[in-house]
Amino acid sequence: MRPLAAVLLAGVTTGLWTGATPGVSAAQEAASLGQGAILRALDKVNGSVTDLELGNASSARFGRLTINLGECRFPEGDPAGDAYAFLTIQEDGQTQPQFSGWMIASSPALSALDHPRYDVWVMRCKTAS
Repeated sequence: MRPLAAVLLAGVTTGLWTGATPGVSAAQEAASLGQGAILRALDKVNGSVTDLELGNASSARFGRLTINLGECRFPEGDPAGDAYAFLTIQEDGQTQPQFSGWMIASSPALSALDHPRYDVWVMRCKTAS
């Protein structure tokens, strides 16, 4: 590798030219814990859409799915902002969850339930007000 290319590569990978601080992600922001989440569920076979209201650490049924909400977070001071919900979705008769992870309201395709019949996505966090 040429010396200049090595220096440029080292600068890019360590964040020297992006203003990044080592060990701190630019995507990190302070978050507040909501009281629960509003989810929307779609049955692709019959076309029914249902809004589900779950509290943190609770679950709801939709068709053959059990949807468990761990918690919902939103940007600090902005409850109308983006919502991040930790969900575990289990289908009846299956040993492994169909989905387990964070779903993001503004980017539902980024981390989505992959199911032939059902879609579930986060709308927003529930707050006290």
